[in-house]
Amino acid sequence: MAVKHFNLPDPGEGLLEAEIVEWKVAVGDTVKVNDIVVEIETAKSLVELPIPWAGTVAGLLVNVGDEVQVGTPIISIDDGQGGDAAPGGAGDSEASAGVQSAVEVGPEDAAAAADADVEEEPVKTLVGYGPKAGGSSRRPRKAAAPSAAAAPAHTPATAPAPAPAPAPEPEPEPMVPVASAASADSGAKVLAKPPVRKLAKDLGVDLASVVATGDGGVVTRADVEGYAAGAPSAVGAPAHAAASNAATATPAAGSGAGATAYGSGLGHGEREVRVPIKGVRKMVAQAMVGSAFTAPHVTEWVTVDVTATMDLVAKLKKDREFKDVKVTPLLILAKAMILAARRNPEINAAWDEATQEIVLKNYVNLGIAAATPRGLVVPNIKDADRLDLRGLAEAIGSLTATAREGRTQPAEMSGGTITITNIGVFGIDAGTPILNPGESAILAFGTINRRPWVVTDDAGNEEIVPRSVTTLALSFDHRLVDGELGSRYLADVAAVLEDPARALVWG
Repeated sequence: MAVKHFNLPDPGEGLLEAEIVEWKVAVGDTVKVNDIVVEIETAKSLVELPIPWAGTVAGLLVNVGDEVQVGTPIISIDDGQGGDAAPGGAGDSEASAGVQSAVEVGPEDAAAAADADVEEEPVKTLVGYGPKAGGSSRRPRKAAAPSAAAAPAHTPATAPAPAPAPAPEPEPEPMVPVASAASADSGAKVLAKPPVRKLAKDLGVDLASVVATGDGGVVTRADVEGYAAGAPSAVGAPAHAAASNAATATPAAGSGAGATAYGSGLGHGEREVRVPIKGVRKMVAQAMVGSAFTAPHVTEWVTVDVTATMDLVAKLKKDREFKDVKVTPLLILAKAMILAARRNPEINAAWDEATQEIVLKNYVNLGIAAATPRGLVVPNIKDADRLDLRGLAEAIGSLTATAREGRTQPAEMSGGTITITNIGVFGIDAGTPILNPGESAILAFGTINRRPWVVTDDAGNEEIVPRSVTTLALSFDHRLVDGELGSRYLADVAAVLEDPARALVWG
């Protein structure tokens, strides 16, 4: 048989490593060209990787949770064509091309693969896939350390081809724990939803050791929390599982008081839980620190009567032109920010420290900050100023749905010009947001609630009536946005929310 090793491809954006989040296949499974075999997390997003060959999975060379360098073999595939994958031979030539094949799958190759029995579902690939401009040079290969639970990355020339791994064990019945060793050696899958897997990773819990109580043997959030807390199993889990959990829950020697405890995952018997800072959260932390200590932030607030905006939202929800999209006050705010940027173009700019220039941008890439299980991400709507109201609604809906699923790609988070952070969904009135790096302004959208408000009629008579009111907070970079510009921009945004008819005049 010919065993090919698939190397972790270059995700682009200057990223050199990724974490293995979930294997989609097990040893012995049959795969086709462009089948998704693994989900990885880079410092910017979750990405599903397709396999460039058809065959049988001969080995999973790295474990879930491992940090893997670009170019490291992660899975081996037996293509059934005969021959040995030995260094220096033809087999190794094909195997060493794993990362090259993954990175250089161009449109023509994808079309050819589609004709060779590929599922109709579109392939999601990493940034950097496609033909490279220039020569065929590639990054030096790095040897992967062999592990007891994975096949070796490279087989000596005199050694026989690796023997096929044993067939995967039958799917465990509900309420029966799956041993870690069995999961690693036989490829048995542990069924759990992504948020549960995230919780388990944060708490340092091996899902394969947790007793599954969900329908069909699915591990639930309560199962993970109970395991992390050291609670005895309702069906008599083995004693070694409780002992293992106790060891996991015990803080390491010398643990400081600065450890972070995450929500309800902290059990009654635990005082501290240490969560590794990596992936998206690490990237966001670095970006926010850089922004906070580079750009001099100024924040201004304005409280606005948005009753007319709420009336407009109610009307649009009933309009047949908007029946298939989600209409919210955020949509009207987004349109207001775009119109206000047109009237105050200097707000839509960036400070270029290297060239000592202010870069004015004649386009609006509107960022929407989104909280996800893996940290804060700020994808942006490219050329949002060119979209009509329905197009903007569709773009916001697609952007937020993708972000919540953790599927936002690095390209979707780069190139933003101005950002909205919607803190109102958490019931918060206002805040002082930190600028997204490379931008000059960010607007925090507070909660909308009913408050007593003084209303003046055309005759000048005043009365106090209940109105829908919100607070807007604009943070801006004072190196290029002075108080006058920031105030004019914020006032224009507020004016549109107070009277959406202004959009017809300013549009």
